[in-house]
Amino acid sequence: MATLTTKNFTVLVQEWAAVCQSSVAAVFPTQVLSFTKGAVFRALAEAQASVSLWLQGLILQLLTVTRLATSQSTDVDSFVNDFGLTRLPGNAATGFVTFSRATPANPAVIPVGTIVQSADGTQNFTVYADPTNPAYSVNAGGPGVAGFTIPAAVSSLNVAVQAVNPGTFGNMQIGAITILQTGISGVDTVTNPAAFTNGFNAETDAALKARFVLYMASLAKGTEGAIEFAIVSVQQGMQFQLIENPPPAPGFPPAVTVYVDDGSGAIPPATLTAAMTAAMAVRAAGVSLGVFAATMLQANVVMTIATAPGYIHATVVAQVIAAVTLFINGQGLGATPALGQLSYMQVASIAFGVPGVTDVTSYTLNAAAADLVPAQGAVIKSGSIAIS
Repeated sequence: MATLTTKNFTVLVQEWAAVCQSSVAAVFPTQVLSFTKGAVFRALAEAQASVSLWLQGLILQLLTVTRLATSQSTDVDSFVNDFGLTRLPGNAATGFVTFSRATPANPAVIPVGTIVQSADGTQNFTVYADPTNPAYSVNAGGPGVAGFTIPAAVSSLNVAVQAVNPGTFGNMQIGAITILQTGISGVDTVTNPAAFTNGFNAETDAALKARFVLYMASLAKGTEGAIEFAIVSVQQGMQFQLIENPPPAPGFPPAVTVYVDDGSGAIPPATLTAAMTAAMAVRAAGVSLGVFAATMLQANVVMTIATAPGYIHATVVAQVIAAVTLFINGQGLGATPALGQLSYMQVASIAFGVPGVTDVTSYTLNAAAADLVPAQGAVIKSGSIAIS
């Protein structure tokens, strides 16, 4: 935005008073106008200052929204919409919960639409139809009542759920979902054995502005920028690693190889297909392109911590596990393998950053005291986190 010289209320009043006084003095040199509180001239000066401030504010606002860099919120949307680009919506977190029962004498049915809740009662999750689960049937609960059946003598079953509300608040730590909001005959408890990490808020202003730059670069098509834009526009949280002319290998690899991930380390087939379709739509004619799911490299941490007096060791251990897990899962798929590596020392520093931790010993990362560097197309996610 252009650099402007603005004036505040006091300056505007003073300048108006100075102009009036100098104009009167030119004709009546001895005449002194009164600008004390309550004087007519003071009221006139303050009135014009108020209008001037209003006009100044309108000008500043107009200058702000005429540039994408200084626009905010809906003004960003209206700017990029004119070019055919829209803000990516939020994504509801998904994952698996385990329904369990103490007495598995009879079969039990978990209907589609069953609601479970986080322990703090703030987030609800709904069971959805999952034909890939062998326990699913469109008539599990009777004719036309879809659901999942826990057979007799089976004490538990993993079922897919989705957060009711999209956004990052649907991301849950291990064991955070514990409430059966919908009562199910023959089922006693529920919990999530793994963390939910694929919930995203609607695209931020900063992310949309950055994607707009890629969008403009993509209009040429066939460029790296075009392929990258196509991938990140599939949904929130998409990550990629683009490799041109990979080394020869059995199977004749394509001229351009793209590994993609949605942040979970195990991208769903539907999302992978969408990424492949989007990338193929912008590739250059005659150039072979392959889009593949990133492989997961598990980071296994073994660590012994010492806690300060006054801290409960078991509580601090749980906090270290949560912090280390969150840090590892947040690394993501790097643009190159080197950029996606997991630093051995940074993991230790995360543990030291937890209140109450005084020392870290016997620490290994995948049985070694070294950084963990993923292979081409691999993304690091937390595996076994053994803290004692």
